[in-house]
Amino acid sequence: MDFTHTPVLLRETLEYLAPRSAGELMVDATLGEGGHSYAFLSRFPGLTVIGVDADRAIQDRAKERLKEFGDRVRFYTGWAQSFFAEYPAGLKRPDTVLADLGISLFHYERSGRGFSFRKDEALDMRLDTSEGLSAADLLARLPEKELADLLFNNAGERYSRRIARAVVDQRRHGALKSSAALAGVIERAVPASYRRGPIHPATRSFQALRIAVNGDLSRLPDLLEGALRILEPGGRLGVISFHSAEDRVVKNFFREKNRNCTCPPEAPICKCEGRRAVNILTRKGIVPGDAEIRENPPSRSARLRVAEKVLDEDEQR
Repeated sequence: MDFTHTPVLLRETLEYLAPRSAGELMVDATLGEGGHSYAFLSRFPGLTVIGVDADRAIQDRAKERLKEFGDRVRFYTGWAQSFFAEYPAGLKRPDTVLADLGISLFHYERSGRGFSFRKDEALDMRLDTSEGLSAADLLARLPEKELADLLFNNAGERYSRRIARAVVDQRRHGALKSSAALAGVIERAVPASYRRGPIHPATRSFQALRIAVNGDLSRLPDLLEGALRILEPGGRLGVISFHSAEDRVVKNFFREKNRNCTCPPEAPICKCEGRRAVNILTRKGIVPGDAEIRENPPSRSARLRVAEKVLDEDEQR
């Protein structure tokens, strides 16, 4: 079996999230092809892992990759926030939770779901193909302004209005149903200088659509809240994000949970007697070094943030 995905910031993730005692449990909340989990299970023989993923196809690949570890690894098929919400009361609480918010190379190269602008595939982009609207559905339904806002807010696409206008114009001649067709519309819509830039002109638009289709930003707060809630006090939560909108959510969540006082800003004196729920271990976030970026270019936008849980929030008062 040929695995093409290289886990990003692996050395740093192993350093910050390494088990601190024997018999620990780790939840890999976005298992993907299992690259991070494989590294943890290989290096720490006393560790067990629960691998969570909404994409059944990629989870099957991870099961094959991780089968050598036997009952040290278990699997849950579904969204991470649902897993945390349904966490069994009798199950040991995890000592570590890792969430890598990126997309595997499997999705770009082998899924056939239109994640890549370099392929001619059905424009789907769903991780769980049993629910929700596909990317083609969104492009067929969204008004021009909403589409432009989606491209700008989700991925910072500077030519979002031009691209949205071109998509709406194309709809008059027929629906956009393939990744290659969409990439062509985008390339024709943007200035020539943008087409010659360091990244493909469709990169951000495809990213924005994938985020919208899978509800990445809307699911993230519940994922973080759920992970922190079930995490054992003293345990660590690590999150790897790949664009500024995701990273902002993670950064602000950790900052809020790091506050001693939870009173509203306008309160003249503190009355909550609160205590912080986490200590932040990576103040500015960890980014890949030059060597990793050279060897694995998709890592260039990755950022790892880690927080250590101090106590359960219902113990704050």
